[in-house]
Amino acid sequence: MATTPLSLSNLSPAARLRWKDASASRTGSKIVRASLRAAEVFEPGPSVSTSGVVPTHRVTVHDRQRGVTHEFVVPEDQYILHTAESQDITLPFACRHGCCTSCAVRIKSGQIRQPEALGISAELKEKGYALLCVGFACSDVEVETQDEDEVYWLQFGRYFARGPIERDDYALELALADE
Repeated sequence: MATTPLSLSNLSPAARLRWKDASASRTGSKIVRASLRAAEVFEPGPSVSTSGVVPTHRVTVHDRQRGVTHEFVVPEDQYILHTAESQDITLPFACRHGCCTSCAVRIKSGQIRQPEALGISAELKEKGYALLCVGFACSDVEVETQDEDEVYWLQFGRYFARGPIERDDYALELALADE
C-alpha cells in the first residue's frame, strides 16, 4: 500500500496550524510527525461549496468574565479561537489542543463541530458546551464564555462525591515528611 509523504501542502488548514504550533517547539521530532499523522487521520474536512470557496460564518462571543461581546467572521475550515486572535480579539484559552476547559463556551445558537475536544465529555457536548480552541463554526454561532472551574466541575465533579477538593496542608506536610 502506497503512502503519501508528509508535507504541509497535503494537510487541511487546521492541521497546518497544529504543525506550525508544534514545530515551533520541536522541529523535526518524532512527536511532531506523529501528531501530524494523527491530524491527517482525525481531521475531517470542511464542507466546500461547489464554487470551491470555503463558507464563512458570523460568530458572536459574549465574554462574561470581561463583560464584552465580540462579533467576527470565521471560515468553516479554521478554528474559532485562532481566527479571533488573527483579528486581534482576545478570548480565554490555555492549552490550544482541546484538552482543558479554559476556552469552554455554552452554545446559545448555531452549531460548532469539535472532533478534537477531549476536554469535555460527549454528555457536555450534547448539553451545548464547546471548546473554541478546537471548534469549527458550522453555521452562524452565538456563544457565551463559561467559568473554567464550573465546566471542570461539570466534567469531573461526579468523581469527587464530597465536593471540590480543598488543600490540606497537614496531609501535604505528612506526605513530604515520608520522603
